[in-house]
Amino acid sequence: MGSKDNDINTLRDEVLESSKYLGSSEKTNFANNKIVIEDELKHKNISSEPPVKPYIHFIAGGIGGMAGCIVTCPLDLVKTRLQSDAYRSYLTQHSHNTGEYIYHSILSPFKILRNVYQTEGFKALFKGLGPGLIGTVPARSINFFTYGVSKDVFSKWLNNGEENAKIHLISAAVAGVATSTFTNPIWLVKTRLQLDKGKSAEDKIYKSSWDCTTKILKNEGLIGLYRGLSASYLGSIEGILQWLLYEQIKLVLEKPENNKKLSSVNSNEDVNKWDSFKKWALRSGGAGLAKFTASIVTYPHEVVRTRLRQQPVLINGKSKYHGLFQTFALVFKEEGIRSMYGGLTAHLFRTVPNSIIMFGTWELMTSVLSRLDAAS
Repeated sequence: MGSKDNDINTLRDEVLESSKYLGSSEKTNFANNKIVIEDELKHKNISSEPPVKPYIHFIAGGIGGMAGCIVTCPLDLVKTRLQSDAYRSYLTQHSHNTGEYIYHSILSPFKILRNVYQTEGFKALFKGLGPGLIGTVPARSINFFTYGVSKDVFSKWLNNGEENAKIHLISAAVAGVATSTFTNPIWLVKTRLQLDKGKSAEDKIYKSSWDCTTKILKNEGLIGLYRGLSASYLGSIEGILQWLLYEQIKLVLEKPENNKKLSSVNSNEDVNKWDSFKKWALRSGGAGLAKFTASIVTYPHEVVRTRLRQQPVLINGKSKYHGLFQTFALVFKEEGIRSMYGGLTAHLFRTVPNSIIMFGTWELMTSVLSRLDAAS
């Protein structure tokens, strides 16, 4: 680490020294050249970090997704139950006015956690963890990998190798569509398992993830595994917003005036380590802030997606929810606009810490794996 910093500092000094030979030899020109080059070096953000290879994004993204999934699994179960129509019916029956509705909505996540623990046991808090991990690891691997590769490709094709908001937007959209398409069946199985409330094995509809998958294929066909895919594509907007905000937050954090210590040529190794830790912590917090904002803007699609993925509610032999816009219209008509934000509290409690853990782990593993790769 120290030798690389010395090499970079030496390179910086050599570049500045050579600037006196650019153009005229007059002192004024030398001063101007030096100022221009110093400014350019600051904005280029010369770093000792090695370049990140695509496979590193894939591995680090999977590890980050796994860490976030395990820690926040109980809150994910609460969120899914709050979004289901069974909960909406309960909330409507026990709320006689808007005040009671808000009161029950705020307390519901804690009541559900307690109820699940008391009636279904501690293990029930981690219902769906198996398919959650099976879905999260490849989903995050695909997402981070596709985003990283797309960003490199599109920046070279469209902007001479430089990144900008447009590149981030296109790359995030490609990553979102690819991730949703490959992982929708896994998330559907996880949703069905989380909504299966039987107290014993005999009372449950599904005995396992495999049993759930086979029953869906038998009763609903292959297309049944892709219920809610249209809502997942719509949900890609959340991922796009999160990536855009995250990239902008990173740019703010990496501005020279906000990062003077990290670019200081005289700082010792201990200071560099502490500043690197602060930079990592701020980036992780920025990921949480980006997720918080994106979730509030796009949350209604979460409710619609859960309704489409849950065990079909049949009316006259036909599924009650059978399309993206039809489900939006029906939920809005029967339950009102407030139902579109059912479970938002639990969703934010889960997704914000999840994003902090996931992006923080991804940043850390990316740095570690890149350095191991450079050393090999």
